Amino acid sequence: MIGAIISIPFILTPALCMAEDDPARSYIISTMIFVTGLVTFFQTTIGCRLLLVQGGTISFLVPTLAILNLPQWQCPASEIMNEMSHEERTELWQIRMRELSGAIAVSALFQVIVGFGGIIGYLLKYITPSTIVPTVSLVGLSLFENAATAASQHWGIAAGTMILLTMCSQVMINIPIPLVVYRKGQGLHVIRFNRVIMNSQVLLTIIIMWIICTILTVTDALPYGHPARSDSKLKIINDSPWFRVPYPGQWGVPTVTLASVIGMLAGVLTCTVESISYFPTTAKMCGAPPPPIHAIDRGIGVEGLGTMLAGLWGSGNGTNTFGENVGTIGVTKVGSRRVIQWACFLMILQGVISKFGAVFFIVYHII
Repeated sequence: MIGAIISIPFILTPALCMAEDDPARSYIISTMIFVTGLVTFFQTTIGCRLLLVQGGTISFLVPTLAILNLPQWQCPASEIMNEMSHEERTELWQIRMRELSGAIAVSALFQVIVGFGGIIGYLLKYITPSTIVPTVSLVGLSLFENAATAASQHWGIAAGTMILLTMCSQVMINIPIPLVVYRKGQGLHVIRFNRVIMNSQVLLTIIIMWIICTILTVTDALPYGHPARSDSKLKIINDSPWFRVPYPGQWGVPTVTLASVIGMLAGVLTCTVESISYFPTTAKMCGAPPPPIHAIDRGIGVEGLGTMLAGLWGSGNGTNTFGENVGTIGVTKVGSRRVIQWACFLMILQGVISKFGAVFFIVYHII
């Protein structure tokens, strides 16, 4: 879940014309984590009340990048940016963030209306897997160029990450791992299990590749300043405060233009179509009956409110239901709302501790 959230600012911040070592990059990550915890708590408490984890989504990245690619929002030449003062560089990206914030918040009204207005119930018979699969696929394929650009910083690290993640998710989950444990009355004995890899495929991949990058850094196998060095962005951690509470309008008052709002509607529609499929699937994973129509309507409405909050808080993204969490429920067999609500509290706390956002940014920047 954290991985999906943190990956979004890596694509978003360069388009906002932010400096590579700007500590505000970690502020955006912390804001997204904070809003994720807040909105997920609302969804599990007053929304559909299923274990639906809400958070940033790539569905909003496509219209976001399209808006920022307009002539008036394109970044100035690097020579001009290098001559700007710190205040001018800050205003350069904040004015773009305010434009995105206003467009996201206003376009989310559509999702609020169709949700609380009960319109979703009439559309359920038309929204099937045949419409959801191509929608999600097209969103992912449209970001292929951005993924290739990030991987080109070091193709060896990128290829190693992909191979290792594939091995963990497709091969290692079928290989029991021996582990020595102690049980009262039985003493030490060896058990074999594969649940660690099943539950921590992405985390294990990140840890292993981070260790490899650290070794390459210590041995100076990578030149100083190389993006794959583990010490390339330490300045962000040093410049980030320990505590910083995200708040609405933290980058200034959001601005609203008709063109940006219409563009963001594409992301809202995609999120709505995608989220509808997760409601009955999550209920089935939890062993609960299919949610009634009014619960789905309420869930979509709360998701729209969450997107409005994400826009007003200045995360640069909306919210959507995480499909990864649905699979996690099936693997862990944990179907308690209390678990998710306590996780929400931890995410809100992580969003307040700004150093967490800086660490997450550095780790994911390398890998």
